[in-house]
Amino acid sequence: MTETELKTLLSGITPPDEAARAAAHAHWAGLAKPLGGLGALETLLEDAAALTGSAALDVSRRAVLVLCSDNGVVAQGVSQTDQSVTRAVAENLAARRTSVCQMARTAHCDVVPVDMGMAGDPVPGVADCRIAAGTADFTQGPAMTRAQAVEAVGRGIRLVQEQKKAGVGLLATGEMGIGNTTTSSAVAAVLLGQPVEVMTGRGAGLSDEGLARKLDAIHRGIAKNQPDSADALDVLAKLGGFDIAGLCGVFLGGALEGVPVLADGFISCVAALCAVRFCPAAAKAVFASHCSTEPAAKLVLDALNKKALITAGLHLGEGTGAVAAIPLWDMALAVYDGCYSFEEGGIEAYTPQGGAGC
Repeated sequence: MTETELKTLLSGITPPDEAARAAAHAHWAGLAKPLGGLGALETLLEDAAALTGSAALDVSRRAVLVLCSDNGVVAQGVSQTDQSVTRAVAENLAARRTSVCQMARTAHCDVVPVDMGMAGDPVPGVADCRIAAGTADFTQGPAMTRAQAVEAVGRGIRLVQEQKKAGVGLLATGEMGIGNTTTSSAVAAVLLGQPVEVMTGRGAGLSDEGLARKLDAIHRGIAKNQPDSADALDVLAKLGGFDIAGLCGVFLGGALEGVPVLADGFISCVAALCAVRFCPAAAKAVFASHCSTEPAAKLVLDALNKKALITAGLHLGEGTGAVAAIPLWDMALAVYDGCYSFEEGGIEAYTPQGGAGC
């Protein structure tokens, strides 16, 4: 996919369908319960209706896309493990043995591991969307070319199109890539104009010395590449990873295809931020799942104007937080589709009286 083709495709993303949102809101208001009593569970279904264009929602088929890639900046000692762990986890994703696989089984959710650019040979059972065998070390130059970033975004969009064609109505995002909290922090710091120290955490548990190396690498990467904060594609290409670029495409694909996309933690939300900077209308497809313990997680959610459903101190990755939110969608839909109405119960309908909860 070329950049011109991507821009043409994104021009097809339309604003939310406010009539469908209003229809979903009216349906909630007719159910025999306090108005707005389910809080965010009601608004998420209203938002989903606005995205899909229908107040009749079906998310019975769902999948978590776990995008895997390696990051050249690992050479700077920014993580406590080397790149071999990316491959090891990818192999276990394919064997359905990882944390997200167990959670997904409980949530009746398919797991789709995707190779966006891991080091080494392709892993059997992992979808091959690889751009290259890992990105370059961004302290030495751009992590990838602009053309590679565009292609990775395009492959993320195609993943959504394939899933929709297979009947999937709800997607969750996940990732696996040693060093990707470094790339995410770098991208977020530039896009939000925040100090690197504010946007950077310990990832998978760095020591003080490791955190210092991580901060130094990000500072050097920004100084070396001079990314343009007004051009999200430039920032993504110079400082990001193939996983982030692919996830950016997943959010854009969700907006194009009318498929809700549950953002996992900090890394997925940075990808969503890139998507919204590319195309503000794509925000309609972004549904926050949880607020991770990464220091900048809430800052990114605030920039997206999204509120997390879950605050549970999660910071595992793989899409675990996004999958953890799926049962909340199921319970919301169970009430939305199955609760009796005021009319059916012979109860006078509640009406808004003003004040909180109305």
